Amino acid sequence: MLKKVFGSAVFGVEATTITVEVNVDKGIGYHLVGLPDNAIKESNFRIAAALQNNGYKIPGKKIIINMSPADLRKEGSAYDLTLAIGILASTDQIKAENLDKYLIMGELSLDGTLQPIKGALPIAVKAREEGFKGFILPIQNAKEAAIVDNLEVYGIENIKQVIDFFDKGIPLEQTIINTREEFEKNLDFPEFDFCDVKGQEGIKRCMEIAAAGGHNIILIGPPGAGKTMLAKRLPSILPPMTLHEALETTKIHSVVGRVKDTGLMAQRPFRSPHHTISNVALVGGGSYPQPGEISLSHNGVLFLDELPEFKREVLEVMRQPLEDREVTISRAKFTVTYPSSFMLVASMNPSPSGYFNDPSAPVTSSPAEMQRYLSKVSGPLLDRIDIHIEVTPVPFEKLSDDRKGETSVDIRKRVTQARALQTQRFAESDTVHYNAQMNTKQIRKHCVLDEGSKQLLKTAMERLNLSARAYDRILKVSRTIADLEHSDKVEGSHISEAIQYRSLDREGWLG
Repeated sequence: MLKKVFGSAVFGVEATTITVEVNVDKGIGYHLVGLPDNAIKESNFRIAAALQNNGYKIPGKKIIINMSPADLRKEGSAYDLTLAIGILASTDQIKAENLDKYLIMGELSLDGTLQPIKGALPIAVKAREEGFKGFILPIQNAKEAAIVDNLEVYGIENIKQVIDFFDKGIPLEQTIINTREEFEKNLDFPEFDFCDVKGQEGIKRCMEIAAAGGHNIILIGPPGAGKTMLAKRLPSILPPMTLHEALETTKIHSVVGRVKDTGLMAQRPFRSPHHTISNVALVGGGSYPQPGEISLSHNGVLFLDELPEFKREVLEVMRQPLEDREVTISRAKFTVTYPSSFMLVASMNPSPSGYFNDPSAPVTSSPAEMQRYLSKVSGPLLDRIDIHIEVTPVPFEKLSDDRKGETSVDIRKRVTQARALQTQRFAESDTVHYNAQMNTKQIRKHCVLDEGSKQLLKTAMERLNLSARAYDRILKVSRTIADLEHSDKVEGSHISEAIQYRSLDREGWLG
């Protein structure tokens, strides 16, 4: 007898419905076709044990299972439950009157308990799009899938519950989530606060500008100056995520199985990979492409500590995603695209010893050592970083001061107001939402300069030997500074401040 059960495969951050056709006939054999990987091919052993331990069995007949569409590669162990129910239905061990109304996924343990799967959220979105009544999956993923409305989501612990549901009509407990309430409940304030930072008022100003316009920033200073401490506090002043951003971010983390029990991610991601990271781990890819750190940082912050310690080729592959805010991974038979709209925060020492131009430093670096060290970070990559700022050590007097600085809550209010102006400014655009995303045409439209400002910028370009891309960065940062001051026009003072944040271009360090 032929029966059809429905599962799903995830490619990129989108899902594709998989029809599992199970045909049982005379003879002996177990044949699984439709480009399954080894994890799926091994499923018959898990399924056989799970069924036997729950009072059922795989009969000694010829079983042919086709996973359609057959030209798409399927991977992972999440099809165990789909295949098991298909086998039971096709051998008349259970009734199967309404299998076509449900999408079924889950990995089986040998005793029949369900293990969590990856990609529950995009699968649930696809199930709703294709008109399925419900989605049956492991209970660990139920909250994540229940974010999707107009779809019945059933989280289960054991295959016996699914068998009883289809065979005996015993109802399953539906998981219901109020997405808006869940989102607002998870909007807790980050644990790190700028009020803990002593001194560094100029750096805090830079961080505020970066957050207000979504600008990439690099912090340059000796060890112990507070670069990492400042970077970790940047998410606390970013505007709260919108519900759309939260769903987008959760979808990416769902693909790699990193969504917590809360279901919906409401905090902006902060990713800080080690400098030994590979190209694939950073930008994504692999035999079966997975999102990399730049995509897991989508709508949040990617912090690269000790930037020159990263392999140069790793940093170079990040250049295109920084511009396009997405990364495309191509394989022979398919192409996937992951979003990667993140704020890059990088830190580095000014020299190999870490104490450039510091007369009190015990170790100094020669010009040749400086050249080799700085050349690890290419000019084109630095051009894609809007703000370069030097971080100096905090003197003892400020470190010992008991007074707390301005809180992240106060800074976030100003940042949110500036972002609101930008949202209104770019309301007609689907791709641009804040100043750092402006293209050349929008820069010319929203960053009109008077003659004095033009001359000031021209002088800076010539003296600092800046590229055309750096010119655009200065204008973008100037526009953000103007937004923080609620100014409709970009004034000379805004340009002057923005130029200060390009003074650490590589040519400047080398003199």
